[in-house]
Amino acid sequence: MENAGPEDPRLAATLHTLAVLYHTQRKYVKAEPLYQRVLKLLEQTIGPDHPTLATTLNNLALIYEAQNKYSEAAPLYQRALALLERTLGPEHPNLAAALDNYADLLRKMQREAEAETAEARAKAIWAKQKREPAKK
Repeated sequence: MENAGPEDPRLAATLHTLAVLYHTQRKYVKAEPLYQRVLKLLEQTIGPDHPTLATTLNNLALIYEAQNKYSEAAPLYQRALALLERTLGPEHPNLAAALDNYADLLRKMQREAEAETAEARAKAIWAKQKREPAKK
């Protein structure tokens, strides 16, 4: 990896894995700059409208949320939600998961009505996923 340039997709993947490790260990100060770097690398290599970006946006938002940086987390969740809906569709399970995360943040921000709306939408997506068979 030391010879990998910034365009090498393995670099972003490796940094993301390390960020997830720190995140899991609750070492948020170490995870945050790695997620930020991964976000920048992905935007440069795959573009700002690729659904893969949503995972990093969501994870970085979770880091900010864990540090009570709610005003920094909210726009990342919103960007991830918009990206997922635009690229994967309004009934994708990844969108439901992101909506659940965003609802948790909204509750912490005491925005209960918005949290309930996000949570209800996530539940509707989850319910639909359970009723319909997976496409082959």
